[in-house]
Amino acid sequence: MSGADVRILMGSDSDLEHLQDAITVLKEFHVSHDVRVLSAHRTPKELTEYLEKADREGAKIFIGAAGGAAHLAGVIAAHTTKPVLAVPIPTALDGIDSLLSMVQMPGGIPVATFAVGKGGSMNAALFAVAVLALSDGGLANDLVAYRRRMAEKVAAKDEALQKKLKA
Repeated sequence: MSGADVRILMGSDSDLEHLQDAITVLKEFHVSHDVRVLSAHRTPKELTEYLEKADREGAKIFIGAAGGAAHLAGVIAAHTTKPVLAVPIPTALDGIDSLLSMVQMPGGIPVATFAVGKGGSMNAALFAVAVLALSDGGLANDLVAYRRRMAEKVAAKDEALQKKLKA
């Protein structure tokens, strides 16, 4: 989608299951987004072309998800000055290899790295929403309401638990 604010890139289509929560969050907040499979290692030319085009189209934030050597987010960061959010994908080493690869970026090329897997994916999307909300009051209000709904769900679960324990 040209003009999308958030660009989600994954190294393989098998990563989609770990990114579905991020996509759901962005849809819930009506944040324009684009989702692509582009590999830092297998399609470097296509990745670079996509990143250059995304910058021209006004992309604001990139989410890069990869497993193993997990260079995707770093390569994205090397080609843009926009915020890059990294989501390590679980691998044979439970994603520790991906996590370590992402957090070892050299000084001067920042990448914000989140938790391994689905939780990291959701938090990366929520972080993207928070960044966008800095210049969008409506989105900021939506984020406050989202947090309120989360708190209400926890309170309801606690209330149900207390009733169950008293029975």
